[in-house]
Amino acid sequence: MAGFGGMLSFQVRGAREQAMAVAANLRLFTRATSLGGPHSFVDQRASIEGPGTNTPQKLLRLFIGLENSVDLIEDLDQALASVQDR
Repeated sequence: MAGFGGMLSFQVRGAREQAMAVAANLRLFTRATSLGGPHSFVDQRASIEGPGTNTPQKLLRLFIGLENSVDLIEDLDQALASVQDR
């Protein structure tokens, strides 16, 4: 393999609540963990790893599938904007 992969992580401004709200407001991403497959997923790592994790509570991980990239970017934009408006 060469180039970039289909997974990325980022931290949402705010706290755990804002990260969970972004994940909940995504329309094209399914809330689950996946390291392969044709569909896009999002997970909030700390809730999956459980108590005592060192993973930041506001970290989201995206797994990019085969959906249209413009549609995925627009979906992420609207989910992030919905949290900023609060």
